[in-house]
Amino acid sequence: MERLQHHWYRITPLHLLLFPLSLFFGALVFSRRLLYRSGILASVRLPAPVVIVGNISVGGTGKTPLTLWLAQQLIENGWHPGIVSRGYTKNGKRRKTAREVSIDDAADEVGDEPLLMAQRALCPVWIGRDRPAAASALLQAHPECDIILSDDGLQHYRLQRDAEIVVVDGARRFGNGLLLPAGPLREPVSRMRHADAIVINGGDAQKHEFAMTLNGSLFYNLLNPGTILPAGDFAGKNLHAIAGIGHPKRFFSHLEHLGLVVQQHAFPDHHRYAADDIALEDAEAILMTEKDAVKCSRFATERCWVLRVDAQVSPALTQLILKKVTP
Repeated sequence: MERLQHHWYRITPLHLLLFPLSLFFGALVFSRRLLYRSGILASVRLPAPVVIVGNISVGGTGKTPLTLWLAQQLIENGWHPGIVSRGYTKNGKRRKTAREVSIDDAADEVGDEPLLMAQRALCPVWIGRDRPAAASALLQAHPECDIILSDDGLQHYRLQRDAEIVVVDGARRFGNGLLLPAGPLREPVSRMRHADAIVINGGDAQKHEFAMTLNGSLFYNLLNPGTILPAGDFAGKNLHAIAGIGHPKRFFSHLEHLGLVVQQHAFPDHHRYAADDIALEDAEAILMTEKDAVKCSRFATERCWVLRVDAQVSPALTQLILKKVTP
């Protein structure tokens, strides 16, 4: 799939072969959604409201930061959220059995994003390929939880939902607008008409959309998290930056915005880091995202620094979701 990605943001001769496959994929997507909407395929209603945070495109759009932001907003409004996500095993397959994620888990056992969310320690985080089963297990283990947030769950139609939030990368948007494998879309753009909210990460939001920014200017040392430095303390140093996220350029641009000049090292999304990836002998500091950090902690050195970012979204989104989930 990674070899196809450079074809997703343009039209190339390869699309003569890919476009018919996209038409077939689109037919499958439409049929599957229709079967769930008609009740032919069964879906599960949980005893707690469910909010879906997802996207219609492949790759990172900012779902995880938004999920954490929403969890914090719900807590401040008296709710007790729990988060469910897919999770992965070492071989990259989705985890079949549901389990809770702890801060001591390894990223290659549970997945980088679930581990990142668990380390924020806002609420319980459970993973499993079967979202309804994972959510049910979470509610049974944590009866205080009264609302479920499903990270990257837009296409998991077996789990009935009370609200849907679609996150869009404001820079890349929808690429060439085609469905997989000819383009980056899991579902057609028209699918967003059925969502309750559309959040634009790092771009201009149109009417009825919500703008989201990722803010952060402090770095903590990966070996000694209590050691925190502002961006200005890295100015003038020989800096390297690594990013194994959906859109590495976003991270590098953020560093540039902070006034830092870095040598860039982009890796595929969900890249499984090895010690050699950060064996950058001339680096005085190696800067990374939190998502990278959870996979580098086992072989990190004192030169590794992590930028914490937090989503900023209009409070109007909080009010919209509260209205959707309040009886």
